[in-house]
Amino acid sequence: MVQLTLPKNSKIQKGKTWNSPDVKGAWREVRVYRWDPDTGENPRVDTYWIDTEQCGPMVLDALIKIKNEIDPSLTFRRSCREGICGSCSMNIDGMNDLACLKGLDEITGPINIYPLPHLKVVKDLVGDLTNFYAQHRSIEPWLKTDTATPPKEWKQSRDDREKLDGLYECILCACCSTACPSYWWNSDRYLGPAALLQAYRWVIDSRDEATGDRLDNLEDPFRIYRCHTIMNCAKTCPKGLNPAKAIAELKKLMVQRRV
Repeated sequence: MVQLTLPKNSKIQKGKTWNSPDVKGAWREVRVYRWDPDTGENPRVDTYWIDTEQCGPMVLDALIKIKNEIDPSLTFRRSCREGICGSCSMNIDGMNDLACLKGLDEITGPINIYPLPHLKVVKDLVGDLTNFYAQHRSIEPWLKTDTATPPKEWKQSRDDREKLDGLYECILCACCSTACPSYWWNSDRYLGPAALLQAYRWVIDSRDEATGDRLDNLEDPFRIYRCHTIMNCAKTCPKGLNPAKAIAELKKLMVQRRV
């Protein structure tokens, strides 16, 4: 179920229908959440019809076609178009995903597109990620050392390097955190799957010398322990990562250091 943080006393209304199919083609119906804070109007869902024979294969291609050829007022984030930057994360057909990786042929029936759940909506498909990025910054996602910097590089064994597989690939798209019910209700204090995955990535990095401080930073009833292993994070991650496993490993480390 899509859960959005809407303006107070508002409800989603049925919006306009654009470009109804009246000529031959492979037409698809695309329903897009719209809200402009400058108008003062309630959110609505606009319907666009696009000919997929004249469009690229991905959801992002459809959105770009809509913006370029039908409705230039449509607002969304995008950048690399290759599943690397995480900019075009949104809720597509009821699941958080990257629009550049979601194929139109993977969806049957109307294509429903909403912003990421439970974020304050800035405009249309753009959610406010200010808190999300602040939480990522709070775990200090960089190498911390006390010893003198080596003249060339910090060396790492092959085995230690392999421990980072499944962690470093995170692109901070926020799909996992905004799919997590615990994050919905406690996002002011619970760090969420994305930030905790990154925290674990630095805790187990053999080159880092601040493991104790990093674990101390997580020692809080809310920052890590609001995770209830619902597994929405792993199901929705477009890179196939498992934040829930990383959080479980962090919890084990927290217990072991007390023994």
